[in-house]
Amino acid sequence: MTDFAGTATLVRLALRRDRVLLPVWIVVFVAMAAGSAQASIELYPDVASRVSAAETSNSSPALVSLYGRIWDPTSLGELSLFKLTAFGALLVALLAAMIVVRHTRTEEETGRLELLSAGVLGRFAALTAALIVSAGTVIVLGLLTALSLIGVGLPASGSFAFGLVWITAGLAFAGIGAITAQLTENARTANGFTAIALGFSYVVRALGDSAAADGPRWISWFSPIGWAQQIRPFAGDRWVVALAPLALLVILVAAAFALIRRRDVGAGLVRPRPGPATGAPSLRSPLALAWRLHRGSLYAWTFAFLLLGLLVGNIASNVDGFVSSESAKEMVQKLGGVEGITDAFLSSEMGVLGLLASAFGIQAALRLRSEETALRAEPLLATGVTRARWLASHVLMALLGTAVLMLVGGIGSGISSGASLGNMSEQVPRMVAAAAVHLPAIWLVTALVVILFGLAPKLVTTGWVLFGAFLLLGQFGPVFDLPQRLMDVSPYAHTPRLPGGDFSATPVVALSAIAAVLVITGFTAFRRRDIG
Repeated sequence: MTDFAGTATLVRLALRRDRVLLPVWIVVFVAMAAGSAQASIELYPDVASRVSAAETSNSSPALVSLYGRIWDPTSLGELSLFKLTAFGALLVALLAAMIVVRHTRTEEETGRLELLSAGVLGRFAALTAALIVSAGTVIVLGLLTALSLIGVGLPASGSFAFGLVWITAGLAFAGIGAITAQLTENARTANGFTAIALGFSYVVRALGDSAAADGPRWISWFSPIGWAQQIRPFAGDRWVVALAPLALLVILVAAAFALIRRRDVGAGLVRPRPGPATGAPSLRSPLALAWRLHRGSLYAWTFAFLLLGLLVGNIASNVDGFVSSESAKEMVQKLGGVEGITDAFLSSEMGVLGLLASAFGIQAALRLRSEETALRAEPLLATGVTRARWLASHVLMALLGTAVLMLVGGIGSGISSGASLGNMSEQVPRMVAAAAVHLPAIWLVTALVVILFGLAPKLVTTGWVLFGAFLLLGQFGPVFDLPQRLMDVSPYAHTPRLPGGDFSATPVVALSAIAAVLVITGFTAFRRRDIG
């Protein structure tokens, strides 16, 4: 038996398990790129409007740090997609790494890989299969994205170069995911290490891109995200740069295979720290245990939301110059607010923060299923802890965690925009309110995971599918002029557009009531079903 025996079987198994999730995320990314390009063709119809927008963006350190530099101010393709070059590469990279961790470390953590290894399965089969699925996903994603960009009228060469940006970023971080999967004994820690590497890569790229012309812009070349960005689609199409992330992938995969031989199945190279010999007083309740389990990710997400809030607020002061044409102003108002360009931009960005907070809520609620399948819930429920208390502890962490994230994001954007606009005392409460009105929609999406956990636990990951569908409807429905009835399916469509818009309590109360009913139904169903 060779080290790669059984790889094809594991590839088929992985594709079967992810037969819904992978197509949904591919559609989300393709639609995101095509929608942005289609909208920009109408927003910037002439060279003068493009140059004006590009100069405004390049003169804002906050925008350059967040999205990167526009190398060709006259290029419609680059201006259309510059927000998705580095930031989109980051999201694709995260998806690629998580696929690898899901089909390697998660399989080991649950014991399924050890069971499969009792048959004809080589030592490298699981990692090889995970890399094939991850690489295949990002390659298909990149090619379909390129074809969609050609379909909306952008040049073919630049379109394929843009697809290559996403492909190379995904492949590089698939290799990083392969390494982190060898280091730890649980998937959450492996994904955490991957997120740290991804954040570091993005920050290094931001530092290099935002440096002055005579400053250390070379720092960006120390980042895999920076490498992908330096392909410069629609601004030179530097294909040779793609060799750098591909070389990194080869090195990381070779290192991961070497590490596999140095550890046992189920073990990690970094051993977990043993806990205290006696139970800590801080873990004497289900809520305290849930806090202990969720606090690491909540700290990281809170810090990220604070930075995003500060960046959004800082960018707000430059929005007037960025959207110089009348068509651009109309589009921003259509997607965001109704009282002015700045409020429209802030409203739109609060919506983006709401989507990100929903991702945390889904992730936190999914911890219920992972605790159950890992057989950690059953021993706990065998004590005096009731099912309702255990379920409530994790649901409460998901709901309160999303509230904390939106509050921090609102405060950060209020402080930053208030300092730029000179009205901080007024802007901070406005932005906190603008963030808070998104909570009912966020809680409803989280509640969908709770009811799935109670009624059909095997389908609980469908929460991500529903989230992807809501994202498509909310972000691209106005761009593609979809019927309002269809867009109203998304809970985000009913959120009041603040700051600047009119507040209505009816949708807020209705969304909160629906979320409450879903949670109660999930609780009731969980009490009546078997554990396992």
